[in-house]
Amino acid sequence: MAEIIARNGNDLTVQVTIKLTGSLMEMENTILDGCNEIGCLATTEALKIFDTDGGPIKLGDTKMTARDKDNKTYQTPYGSVQLGRYVYQTSKGGRIYCPLEHKARIIRGATPKFAQQLSHKYANMNAPAVCLDLEDNHHRKIAHSYLQDVSDWVGGIAEAKEELWEYDIPPLDEAITTIVVSLDGAYVLIREDGYREAMVGNISLYDVTGKRQHTIYIGEAPEYGKGTFFQRLEKEIVTVKKHYPDALYLGIADGAKNNWSFLEQHTSRQLLDFFHVTEYLANVAYAAYPGKTDKPKRIIWLDERCKQLKREPGAVETLISEMEKLAQKTSLTKTVKENLEAALTYFKNHNQMMDYAMHTEKNLPIDSGVTEAACKTLVKQRLCGSGMRWKNQGAKVILSLRALVQSKGRWQQFWDKIDQYGSHVCV
Repeated sequence: MAEIIARNGNDLTVQVTIKLTGSLMEMENTILDGCNEIGCLATTEALKIFDTDGGPIKLGDTKMTARDKDNKTYQTPYGSVQLGRYVYQTSKGGRIYCPLEHKARIIRGATPKFAQQLSHKYANMNAPAVCLDLEDNHHRKIAHSYLQDVSDWVGGIAEAKEELWEYDIPPLDEAITTIVVSLDGAYVLIREDGYREAMVGNISLYDVTGKRQHTIYIGEAPEYGKGTFFQRLEKEIVTVKKHYPDALYLGIADGAKNNWSFLEQHTSRQLLDFFHVTEYLANVAYAAYPGKTDKPKRIIWLDERCKQLKREPGAVETLISEMEKLAQKTSLTKTVKENLEAALTYFKNHNQMMDYAMHTEKNLPIDSGVTEAACKTLVKQRLCGSGMRWKNQGAKVILSLRALVQSKGRWQQFWDKIDQYGSHVCV
């Protein structure tokens, strides 16, 4: 049983009696329950600090008076707590206003810390897994619907304040000389629409040695035209350029046309993703060694050509010449010949975007591996579990939350801003 045994202003001295019997596991569970009791008791007292004394208040030019205290249950990391707090109305009636909830930044009945915990967990796990984790590890039981309600509201705040809130880049020990902007898509099963492409973008900061120091992630639910995604990514690029106006801005992506129309506007140099290009070379290997028993030779050929492309100036022209000679073979199957012609066309059309040797020599990135990884960690791991089908808004909420969590430093900055501006965004 937890109880307050002393109070000095806002300082509390709380006592809890814990009976330690049974196995160590049983004792630990008893200790956890005791800690939750203390947490509930202390949070109840903390909430009271944000209430008024019942006197009249003004919201702008509107005068409001208190009704009788109204009991309300709030959800905390330690359990549910109930207290009476003043609610207000104008003399004409109308909407009720609760100063405590606005000052304390209550979100859908949850305290800020509990809302932060729920939305962070929901960004990383499905609803049943989150509820099971809370019940087993925190002795905190909540409904799936409540978890989703709070998380959706937090995601809605992130979405609504996207254009207004800027996030600071964390302090970095090394000077940033190169900024890589990259984007790609991953397919998600959407209710009513089937599989649609969610977009992932990242802005990665590199030092002079080519080591990545920081990455900003953007995730956007499927949309026609990708307008919202490009707008959000553009905003992040503009913000980064304010911090690093003299850095080299390098765009890396695969061959999708709309990727390059965007990257050409915001980067001074563009490069085709190296590993995307090597996929074409893998097909060309079948033209060089088409035999059924030639697999070892194809592996050696591909390895040598990849090293050549990565390290030797003029390698693209050399490979084009080799492909043109291979195209003269008359014994190739239709599929191999078509793949060879596609690779040859691709290399000719993108020759100017394949100077990997120069980039490698200058310790510059040559691939979009960060974005490929983000497609898996940001989208696939959370949105593509067995049996998952999403409404577009639900996918949007998850991607907004995961991007905040995975961009170092942003999650806490987001909650700091809620704490600062919460009276305008929390209800």
